Amino acid sequence: MARRLSHGRIEFADAAAFVSEHHRHHTPPQGHLFSIAAYELGRLCGVVIVGRPVARHRQDGLTCEVTRLCTDGTKDACSFLYGCAARAALALGYRRIGTYTLAAESGASLRGAGWRVVAQVAGRSWDTPSRRRTDKHSTDDKLLWEPAA
Repeated sequence: MARRLSHGRIEFADAAAFVSEHHRHHTPPQGHLFSIAAYELGRLCGVVIVGRPVARHRQDGLTCEVTRLCTDGTKDACSFLYGCAARAALALGYRRIGTYTLAAESGASLRGAGWRVVAQVAGRSWDTPSRRRTDKHSTDDKLLWEPAA
């Protein structure tokens, strides 16, 4: 029997278009280091976009971050893509990979891929008097996840 899910590289523009069409609360990120597609029997069913960490203190050149993961609801595609992203990052020479979820989200797909919570981050606005911004993301608390060692 053929393996149900497979993976392959995907251009950023194509991954971003998938996120635009399917993600429930985020737009595509500005760029990426690499992106991976998931296919169910040849049909594109999800993408993971991996980029530089958003938090400056994690930008050490050896850490990358899942900035978007999006599927069309295909069973097991999220966990599959988290696993693919972690293996690819390590193969490319990164020492750490992480991602954030809202604290209210279950994290079932991350746990299924062998990731664990390493920190809780208090939600906040990115708007400051010295640098005015419009928040386009949730300001709720978040959890930082990394693959278990």
